Amino acid sequence: MNEIRNHWKKWIYWFFLGVAIIVVYKAFDNFEEIINMVGKFFGIISPFLVGIFIAYLVFMPCKKIEEIYRKSKIKFIRKKARSLSVASVYLIILLLIIMLFNVILPVVIESVIDLFNNIQGYFEIAISKYNSLPEDSIFKGEIVQEGIHYIQNINFKQYFNLDKMLGYIMGAIDAVTSVFDIFVAGIVSVYILIERDQILEFLKKFASAIFKDKTYKNIDKYFNNSNEIFFKFIASQFLDAVVVGILVTISLTIMGVKFAPLLGFLIGLFNMIPYFGAIIAIGVATIITLITGGITQTIWMLIVVVALQQIDANIINPKIVGQSLKISPLLVIFAVTVGGAYFGILGMFLAVPVIAVIKIVVKDYVNLKLSKKEKQKEIEI
Repeated sequence: MNEIRNHWKKWIYWFFLGVAIIVVYKAFDNFEEIINMVGKFFGIISPFLVGIFIAYLVFMPCKKIEEIYRKSKIKFIRKKARSLSVASVYLIILLLIIMLFNVILPVVIESVIDLFNNIQGYFEIAISKYNSLPEDSIFKGEIVQEGIHYIQNINFKQYFNLDKMLGYIMGAIDAVTSVFDIFVAGIVSVYILIERDQILEFLKKFASAIFKDKTYKNIDKYFNNSNEIFFKFIASQFLDAVVVGILVTISLTIMGVKFAPLLGFLIGLFNMIPYFGAIIAIGVATIITLITGGITQTIWMLIVVVALQQIDANIINPKIVGQSLKISPLLVIFAVTVGGAYFGILGMFLAVPVIAVIKIVVKDYVNLKLSKKEKQKEIEI
């Protein structure tokens, strides 16, 4: 009887192995169709994924406001603290979006349109000023002249056509989003925030049921640490970017620099990327100011912006961030470089919190191994 049972087990084993091989073969044979099916599936659930991401981003503000409401002396506010906190956060976001579209973006867009329409003329003025320099000037080297000759033959309007760029942007937005998707994402994020306790409790029970106690504790620990790092980094970098953008815009406006709102917005935005962001933004601002304002104004612009960057790096940013992520600058540069190479601007922005989490995991792993070695030595002794 046992022989028959073992015989059947072997046949079942080989049968399922054969089925698995056929499935894998068919999967590779129809790889393109499977990719399309997977892509279609993620396209369908994308509003839910976006809703989860939105809920994750606004979770901390909701939590802080909810704590304030729960301390209220009014019973209704205490009872509805969760719902009121979510409503308050989304109302603040709505007001910020309205302010962005009615106050900030029109000024920036006006500067962009002016720059695109007149960039050829600005460049010709810059070339004229360059040609008026003495022949023995250090700026009249062979390499510089070859570079200017190359740029002179470029039709800037061909590349900086605002209508085309807006068309591309709108086309991309239409391809990946719709009003319905945005509406669904917003509704999903609201429900997740309101029911977050039940969702987290279910996920904890699910993880506890699947994993061993030690594994579950490690998952819970790293999840909490990762959340703390991401929230602290994203919130602090965003607030810091707003402060820097406003300071730069005001300073350049006082100096009479052309396109001050655009340059301030650009420098503030790129300031969210550690190290490289400031370099890229200042480089672009230097080129634009050099073309539109000349060498003298460019030098003063550089002095002011670099001074503001130093004030931000040594005073403003540490105050906003609070405790640092305790990452070596060399590790930050490495993370930003690799993140940018594989995932572009988003990768450069998220590289620092990701490497901070990896550092915690690696450090704990090394400490665990060293601890085991020390215990093994004590046993041997």
